[in-house]
Amino acid sequence: MIVALWFLPIFAGSPPGTVLVRVRHGAAPIATAEVAANGAVTETDERGEAILSLPEGGHEITVSRLGFVPVTAAVSVAPGAQTAVTVQLTELRLEEVVIVVSATRSGRIVEDQPIRVETVPQEEIEENATIAPGNLSTLLNELAGVQVQTSAPALGGARLRLQALSGRYTQILFDDLPLAGEQPDDFGLLQTPPLDLARVEVIKGASTALYGGTALGGVINLVSSRPEGDPQFLVNQTSRGGTDVVGFLPRRLSDRGGVTLIGGGHRQDDQDLDGDGWADVPGYWRTTLRPRFFRDDGSGRSLFATLGATIEEREGGTIDGGVAPDGSTFRERLHTERYDAGLVGHVLLDSGRMVSLRSSLTGTWHDRTFGEDVNRDLRSFALLEGTITGTDRGHTWVAGAALQRDAYTSRDLPAFDDSHFVPALFAQDEYAIGARFGVSASARVDVDDEDGTLFSPLVSALVRPGGGFRLRLSAASGYAAPTPFTEDTDVIGLWRVRPLEGVEPERAGTASLDVSWSGNGLELNATVFGSRVDGPLELRAAAADPGSFELANAATPTRTYGSALLARFVHGPTHLIATYTYAHATEDPSDGDRRDVPLTPRHSGEIAAIWESERRGRIGFEVSYTGTQTLEHDPYRATSPDYVEANALAELRVGEARVFVNAINVTDVRQTRYDPLLLPTRADDGRWTTDAWAPLDGRVFNAGVRLEF
Repeated sequence: MIVALWFLPIFAGSPPGTVLVRVRHGAAPIATAEVAANGAVTETDERGEAILSLPEGGHEITVSRLGFVPVTAAVSVAPGAQTAVTVQLTELRLEEVVIVVSATRSGRIVEDQPIRVETVPQEEIEENATIAPGNLSTLLNELAGVQVQTSAPALGGARLRLQALSGRYTQILFDDLPLAGEQPDDFGLLQTPPLDLARVEVIKGASTALYGGTALGGVINLVSSRPEGDPQFLVNQTSRGGTDVVGFLPRRLSDRGGVTLIGGGHRQDDQDLDGDGWADVPGYWRTTLRPRFFRDDGSGRSLFATLGATIEEREGGTIDGGVAPDGSTFRERLHTERYDAGLVGHVLLDSGRMVSLRSSLTGTWHDRTFGEDVNRDLRSFALLEGTITGTDRGHTWVAGAALQRDAYTSRDLPAFDDSHFVPALFAQDEYAIGARFGVSASARVDVDDEDGTLFSPLVSALVRPGGGFRLRLSAASGYAAPTPFTEDTDVIGLWRVRPLEGVEPERAGTASLDVSWSGNGLELNATVFGSRVDGPLELRAAAADPGSFELANAATPTRTYGSALLARFVHGPTHLIATYTYAHATEDPSDGDRRDVPLTPRHSGEIAAIWESERRGRIGFEVSYTGTQTLEHDPYRATSPDYVEANALAELRVGEARVFVNAINVTDVRQTRYDPLLLPTRADDGRWTTDAWAPLDGRVFNAGVRLEF
């Protein structure tokens, strides 16, 4: 008996070993990835880890997850011992779904982010690319809680507002880089064709803890397509005399990298639709060119570089032969030249830490004519930022430092010349507490050479109660440095405005609760949000200099609260989308009682239905509603009427060509059908136009062809 027990381990064989599999995308853990080997299958937990029990010897472990390229790794198992292996996944970009977002910096998959990130996948971008091939306004205006507001009616400028906050608080990124400058002007979004976009990432609410004072209202990150895919060429013509010609050329140089090139030419005739001698639709011509370089070795080292050039000429005001109500001619003209360069690099260290570098340089030259006034200026911006990212015991953390320099130089108004040098330190930590709960905390300290030390915190929480539900709660505070470029000076320029004196940074606190559910092709999302902006900038008459104006901090805050609803249903080729936004924003200007913030509709929403076939094409219909808005610079009415717009979309695929025809604003809503855009007399601040609260171009048809080679 004793002899038998002695030899029992020999006949029983060697004990199995265990393999600890860590699944990562860069330094971020990937949860719910399937890990399989030798017939055994398991999933990674919230830390991106899984354990397999395997017999002694060599094995191949396969790791797969939706949205990533499957990876097979070899491992040697010793009896009774644990072996650790780390597997790096590479994102597989899909048109219909977004897996990884970069705007939150951690690189985790979107459903595991405590911060609510709304994403627009490439499939929806393509649906809107034929409606407005020359700009992003139509695409972004369809998002719940997002408003594209006309800010300079005579020239057709626009700003992007998030959750009813001012457009100057929105940070616009292109591939994680501020290539439009620290604060984009009114034409950056209008000068960006969507043909090469892969997705759009939107963070609503104060995000200065992530990106500094330019992100007080939120962040929009426009992510470009990679070198995969076919070259594309698009030609479009509108019934208002607009023409777009855009080309996108992707080319893979090797299995690790490639280049893309997008370029285009755009033009629009000025249009006087109501016959009063003033151009309701400004004219312009524009050329754009942007090459990009990509390299990714699949093991955590990547490099992205880009250059960009935009040249545009815009004209508005009185048309040829037309005069203003005082009998004079008044022309507005803006010549813009923008050049930029950007670089993003990532290196995964042997320790599992990710070192990243972001750098960009932008210069924008303006030559603006406002009647007889002329201003030639240069706005420049430079960024250098380094971060390190790691994962330890459920924590995914980021620590970094940044240097920013923003400068303004004017040949004709040198009193406004200014520059800011802002070094910053920031940190972020995301912690997964089991599979149902996660928290995130971010903080940033900016040391502005003019405004002192500024602190911005952000905290978020994610709860998965089960049944497909996700709850997210976020609260943040931040600041925006004083600037002479506001919604009012976008219209009137700086000629009648005094240089900034004694103006403090605007400070804000925001909070939101987000509830989402998805299943069986249906996605539902509801958000409740609120914000308070202390010391908001307002334009008022300068008491010390009659006839001129000054920017000052308002004595009372701007308060906003509201909600946004989203429903999206996909069943085969049918797509249904419905959005609704309620926003109540109030302010207390120095010359009156508390009132609704002008040009902020209480109610707005959209319903869209699209049927799409990869072989045949698509057909769709959209209906949008815009509620009443308080008006400030309008002698004809104090409140705008509500209105309904409808769009019809059709695209037919013939071989490699897609022929499209769209009817935009079928209901022919046009502001000048209600009241003139032109003021009866010129305002004291120099403006000749009222607020723009409705479309100015009315019903528009466009048609064209999109070729894939």
